[in-house]
Amino acid sequence: MPPITTFTIDVPEARLQRLKQKLVLTDFPDEVTDLTPDDAWSRGVPLSEMKRLVRYWHDEFNWRAVETSLNKLPHFSTKIGIEGFDNYQIHFIHQRSHVTNAIPLLFLHGWPGSFIEVTKILPLLVHGSDLSPGFHVVAPSLMDFGFSSGSKKKAFYMEQHAESCHKLMLSLGYDEYVIQAGDLGCLVARLLASKYGRAHCKALHTNSAFPAEPTASSHPELYEKVKATPLSDDEIAGLGRTAAFGTDGNGYYKQLSTRDQTIGYSLADSPVGLLAWLYEKLHDWSDNYPWTDDEILTWVSIYYFSSAGAGASGRAYYALEHSDPPAFAASQRYVDVPLGIARFAGDTVLLPKLWSQTLGPVVYESEYSKGGHFAAWERPEDIVKDLRAMFGKGGVASGCVTGKSGFDD
Repeated sequence: MPPITTFTIDVPEARLQRLKQKLVLTDFPDEVTDLTPDDAWSRGVPLSEMKRLVRYWHDEFNWRAVETSLNKLPHFSTKIGIEGFDNYQIHFIHQRSHVTNAIPLLFLHGWPGSFIEVTKILPLLVHGSDLSPGFHVVAPSLMDFGFSSGSKKKAFYMEQHAESCHKLMLSLGYDEYVIQAGDLGCLVARLLASKYGRAHCKALHTNSAFPAEPTASSHPELYEKVKATPLSDDEIAGLGRTAAFGTDGNGYYKQLSTRDQTIGYSLADSPVGLLAWLYEKLHDWSDNYPWTDDEILTWVSIYYFSSAGAGASGRAYYALEHSDPPAFAASQRYVDVPLGIARFAGDTVLLPKLWSQTLGPVVYESEYSKGGHFAAWERPEDIVKDLRAMFGKGGVASGCVTGKSGFDD
């Protein structure tokens, strides 16, 4: 088995200086000048926002301080062999709880996030108490993200992402585990649960449920129940948000799932292009979250300094549409693994609750009036509350991991 080694984030000074040079040489576009304040973001990131952030990135943002802070976390790296592919270097955070019987939890990030999404829930999860279970938390950088390897193979699809994460957990001695995931991470988690089933993946909690609509042929009983059940006001609002996202918010998906290499040149070469590409999503997909400039630039810098390069993460979206069957369809199959779902009112996609029963045995549901797509970052206490309720004493998935109650009994 390949060794597991400690990992330190240490961006070469030459790369930092190169970044500053590129920021100085930025050519900004002009913009439409008669937009109202309500329309300011209707065409993308406003020019004033970009100029302010670029100035701050060059003059004041301190990546070395960010490195120092991030390196206080327990980072590791190891090689994972993927069947039919190469050995890949995978970076991950692994923080064990002080609770001996803590529950192994795999946290899977999304796009445009990274391993950083786990950092707010991490200290809350590992510190168990008499009432709250403790978790051993593993948060990898998916391949093509953060400080993991680039996939670089055309048939490296979501199944391979799932395989890498499963083998990572086994290499750490976690033969059984639970998962919390959002966005792309949820799709990986769904495929992981489908492939490795209850033997290893004991339960899944997600804040990004993407169910298919039940039909008379696919789910006849559920279809009749859906027809007979009026939608709540929140569900109607969620369908409206989902429709708006499909109309105005998914251009990135069409680009990345068809011509990821083309946009990759801009993302790799232009830090300002990368900033605009990602910041738009941080703004639009969150629920009035008060992003600080340091937060924005930390998220973007992790992409800019990533091992595989700033454009590599788009390969995951290409993989979604070009695997057979497409990964979205595969992730919507019924999987007999206990499923917990958190619904945040400000998320981009919110489908009727009954539809989620097409995904698997829904054993836990929660609804929150505040919070958007980046739940672990925007509303970390809510995600932790769900996990404690789902896996703690008396929870619907309590004791699902053999011998790991989350408590030192």
